[in-house]
Amino acid sequence: MVNDQTASHSYHRRFVTWDVTVTDTMAQSYLPMTSQTSGAATEAAADRKTTKYAPLTQAYSFVAIAAETMGAINSDGIEFLDDLGRCITRVTDDNREKTFLYQRLSVLIQCYNAVAILGIFADTAPEDEL
Repeated sequence: MVNDQTASHSYHRRFVTWDVTVTDTMAQSYLPMTSQTSGAATEAAADRKTTKYAPLTQAYSFVAIAAETMGAINSDGIEFLDDLGRCITRVTDDNREKTFLYQRLSVLIQCYNAVAILGIFADTAPEDEL
């Protein structure tokens, strides 16, 4: 069980803000990195988000959470999600909460992948049919 005295992160004593982004593991821009190192795209995306939101760190704790379409999550994101799962467990007294949290994230990424693969995001109808 985590409490304020044993928590390893300063965000337990400040308001937390976070940004979640999902990167395509197979995107041409990430492929050179992801083909060599698992999770490379997540770390790169998290670094960009951390830089973008650096001004927020004066008043808040900021956590960049980045996931890849193949399932990898950046290291700071994993630490935050693990701590969040422990906090939820402390409130609900259900030791499965962290597992449930990761399962929900996994399902969301799978749904995103299905939509992306089917091409639903783009209108693919020819202009003459409009």
